[in-house]
Amino acid sequence: MTKLLIADRDHNERAGISWLVSSYAIPFDKVLLAGSVAALFQIMETEIPDVVCIEIDMIPKDQWDNFRELTKRYIQKVIVMTAEATFERAIQGIELHAYDLWVKHKSPDYMKQVLNKCYKSLIKTKEKHYPDNILNTQSAVSYRSLFLPHETASTHSRLLLMQLENPKKQTLLLSFLQEYPFHNPPVLLPLSNMIVCVFIFDLRYPLKHLKHIGNRILTEWEERYSEPLSLVLYDTNNPSLSLNEKYLHARQALEIRFFKGYRQLSVIEEKVNWVIIDPFLTPSEQREWINMLNDADRDKLKHWMYQEFLNLTEPYPEPGLLRTRLTSILAQVRRFMKSHNLDEGTIEVRYHQVFETILYNPILYRIVQEFLLYLFEVFEQAKRHKDVSRKDIIEQAILYIEGHYHNPDLRLEDVASHVGRSPAYFSSLVTKRQGSSFRQLLTAIRIKEAQRLLLDTKISVQEIAEKTGFINANYFSKVFKGKMGITPRSYRNHKG
Repeated sequence: MTKLLIADRDHNERAGISWLVSSYAIPFDKVLLAGSVAALFQIMETEIPDVVCIEIDMIPKDQWDNFRELTKRYIQKVIVMTAEATFERAIQGIELHAYDLWVKHKSPDYMKQVLNKCYKSLIKTKEKHYPDNILNTQSAVSYRSLFLPHETASTHSRLLLMQLENPKKQTLLLSFLQEYPFHNPPVLLPLSNMIVCVFIFDLRYPLKHLKHIGNRILTEWEERYSEPLSLVLYDTNNPSLSLNEKYLHARQALEIRFFKGYRQLSVIEEKVNWVIIDPFLTPSEQREWINMLNDADRDKLKHWMYQEFLNLTEPYPEPGLLRTRLTSILAQVRRFMKSHNLDEGTIEVRYHQVFETILYNPILYRIVQEFLLYLFEVFEQAKRHKDVSRKDIIEQAILYIEGHYHNPDLRLEDVASHVGRSPAYFSSLVTKRQGSSFRQLLTAIRIKEAQRLLLDTKISVQEIAEKTGFINANYFSKVFKGKMGITPRSYRNHKG
């Protein structure tokens, strides 16, 4: 279908040219009319006319660049009309690559002659770029030719694959493409997780034109919706490839988003050849990870992960192997968790979430960020667990001492053995947590109990010394006075 748009502020001018086209049977299939700049821009974008007959004086200076860009993007031929034959108008016509320049009022015969020539030139251009055998092939493009290896389609097909991050929004993308003003619409083949656009072009049609279309689609989609979209344009000079083979290569190329992310157009001219790597950590890398984890060295771990996964360049490693490598690293983290008794509760739930992220998240950068956040959570949990563990040891030790202080032979080694620590470690831990030595802690507990017995009972000082673990009454009295400043008898009498 060929379309002619007549844009003029004067209703009579619009009606006159439209009448001329109709009366002289100039074979445009559809004639569109615009009386304002807003209507002109809307029709140009929605109807995509082949020819625009425009009163150039109606375009204000602040809208000129927009009009010129729309003309370049959508319109094949432009006829410029003006009320004044000025140098400025001539320059504007040249900028638009105008087919002809009319100074009002041209004779109907001249206008008819130009419009007829413009139409014939337009038809020849279409036949040149879209001969019948190519246009007919478009109807042969189907799911069958896409999926079956022995089905053939036009060797002039180019594929543009589109994949949303959220497949539930695919209906929205399909509607967007169905309404999109393609100059020569592609065959749209929606699949469960992508939409395949098959463009039929003469090989002389430049690839950069389709790249321009892909980037424009991406830009306009972003302006209207916030859903991340990935595009792969597949073009090859190999005429022997079937549509099915092209589709398989293009589908594989969609995996490039694993490295580049969404909101990108990737142009692929050959099958993607992934680099094969050994995904498992070497013994030296395992030792390095053990050291980094034990040191909780966040900066070193972050640098290692960024260097290993986020500084990759083409040709890229096979994405599945990188996922395996990440799970190999996660196994080291798992061992660290077990050694700190962290394999339960919320941190265990987070471990399984990170494992799922590694397996299924489509973007490598997101996986690495999630992995690092989880690592830092593990370090925080390990630190808290260590602090709690230390606190528990002291509490266990105090409870044991309170149950055995009456034993004059109670030693540091006995209590350390009870809490499962070496005497040296336990001694330093008591000093750090309690601010006193083991002997001072034991003595304080004995003196506290002696105070209670002196005040609450009438038993002798000798008996109190025996009940609180002192070897004799004299030693008890000496220690008591050293702590309290008075003898046990004075302390009891002071009560009265």
